[in-house]
Amino acid sequence: MTALNPSILRRAVLGGLAALAFGSVTLASPAFAEDKPSVIRIGSTAPGHLKFILERHNGTVAKEFEKDGIKVEFIAFTNGGSEATTALATGAVEFIYTGNNPALRVAAAGADVKAIGLSSFVKENGSAIIVKSDSQIKTLQDLKGKKVAYLTGTVRHSTFAKALKSAGLSLNDVESLNLAFDASGPALVRGDVDAVVESGDVAAKLVETGQARVILDASSHPEWSAPFLISANGEFVRKYPDLVKRLLKVDIETARWADAHPEETIKIFVDETKSSEKSVRKNYKENVFYQDPKITPEALASLKSEEQFMADAKLLKGSVDYDKWIDTSFLDAAYKDVDQKQSN
Repeated sequence: MTALNPSILRRAVLGGLAALAFGSVTLASPAFAEDKPSVIRIGSTAPGHLKFILERHNGTVAKEFEKDGIKVEFIAFTNGGSEATTALATGAVEFIYTGNNPALRVAAAGADVKAIGLSSFVKENGSAIIVKSDSQIKTLQDLKGKKVAYLTGTVRHSTFAKALKSAGLSLNDVESLNLAFDASGPALVRGDVDAVVESGDVAAKLVETGQARVILDASSHPEWSAPFLISANGEFVRKYPDLVKRLLKVDIETARWADAHPEETIKIFVDETKSSEKSVRKNYKENVFYQDPKITPEALASLKSEEQFMADAKLLKGSVDYDKWIDTSFLDAAYKDVDQKQSN
């Protein structure tokens, strides 16, 4: 595995953001040779989705393509899903693991991307709203007029909007600050922001040290959950369908490996992401990881419901053409290969 030059990736993504803003999303091309790509770049929102972490740690994707002479690079996007999906749409990466909000948003924008499987479908929302431990804020209603930090365009953004709606408020009632946790966490401790919306395992870093407390644990609202996605660059999919299938074959095997090795899975994830083990175990109760990539009717209905919420909350422009966006043919073929291999 080789390292990707961050400045090159940053230039591609910044160019892509401008392209998306002006309605053009075909600025760059994937890393193609005529017969095969020289590299496959796989992205994830930081610190990394579970299968992304496992595949990087165990070297399973790299091993799959080693015989073809194809390098594999893993990139964790620290500025949220919008950065990751822009990189995908512009060809700076070939595959990404992201939350539903950025995946739906880039699909609604008409980008040349395909949803090829689920990253996960955890049936509990893993976000939390935290405040400083000595804050006077006790309830969601107390957030009115306050400074709240979160990454815009993420699942946390949508979760926060849902939480405010449940309290009779909207995003217009707070002062939103677009900050990643490496900035928002210290800002909360200093008192520069009043609250932070983050994934529970990340927020736990401050909660477990007594620097913050939770005013809303979104895991108590499973109805707010929706699947996370594996998306692929459309040009890459058309040019290399067999490679897409093979990557998904590894993804299926990784999901099954996690179920068969729960303690090792949790240890790898905690060590690689520096997450709270207590919080990770809470997310994956009874060692159930929900990593099966199959796009079920339940998952599809949940995505459509999330899209409707995003549209109503003005978190999304345009609409998603699901027949054009979702392509399960590669996953169906990958399942056949995996099941045949296991039956032999």
